[in-house]
Amino acid sequence: YPARDIGDLLRSADLTHISNEVPFAKGCPYPDPNQLTLKFCSDPRYIALLEDVGTDVVELTGNHFQDWGSDATLYTLEMYRERGWPYYGGGADLTDARRAVTLEHNGNNLAFIGCNPVGPAFAWATGTRPGAAPCGDYEWMTAEIARLRAEGYLVVATFQHHEYYTAEPHPEQVRDFTAMAEAGAVIVSGSQAHYAQAIAFYNGAFIHYGLGNLFFDQMNYVLPGGTVTTGTRREFLDRHIFYDSRYISTELLTNMLEDYARPRPMTASERMQFLQDIFSASGW
Repeated sequence: YPARDIGDLLRSADLTHISNEVPFAKGCPYPDPNQLTLKFCSDPRYIALLEDVGTDVVELTGNHFQDWGSDATLYTLEMYRERGWPYYGGGADLTDARRAVTLEHNGNNLAFIGCNPVGPAFAWATGTRPGAAPCGDYEWMTAEIARLRAEGYLVVATFQHHEYYTAEPHPEQVRDFTAMAEAGAVIVSGSQAHYAQAIAFYNGAFIHYGLGNLFFDQMNYVLPGGTVTTGTRREFLDRHIFYDSRYISTELLTNMLEDYARPRPMTASERMQFLQDIFSASGW
């Protein structure tokens, strides 16, 4: 049901990237609509949604990946391995979490790398514990991006960065995203955003500071001061085009969340307003 209106689109991609920060856990309780704590897990049977949309690469930079403890995190990694889905940005330990995914498709060499600068600390992988890759001072990541680029890979760098309910990027986002572009990434994308954010071009790279939600059930958000925004329903799917070992372009696909679960393609008027808002926030 959640992918009813966008499943064909996701499956049509040569490679479908999904960021999933919720661990699968045996015995995960039924959702409680009155739950006060932001502690997440998923019944293992719901991996069927990731299968249905044609997942090829899984990003694990999210700060909820360790919510249900290390056993659930490791169980989730095993579920991905059983399906042949490479993962990055998180892993069984720090080394695994920092390891980039590299693959070749139609003559294009692609690499995916990511990290989480936000924490909390229990969400980060260590030498002995699974979790998301901590960004630290970013030196390891920029060095790895530069190495991969020198080896001919087109690098996609992603973040679970700080969350903001504004379309405009904040200074620390601009600093960190552009640093990845300077290191050689051709795509720099924010997976953290519940509220879609601006776009930029820098050093030949396409930067998208935040895509917004996908299936996450956030139909609205109460801003400081009490104002309610429904901007959390507006979502991007970015379709990146690579050809002959070059990044060519990005198509901005736009969706609107319905029923707390089901994205649908925007109407023409919804899309026009959404893009106008994002382009304005981008300074265009």
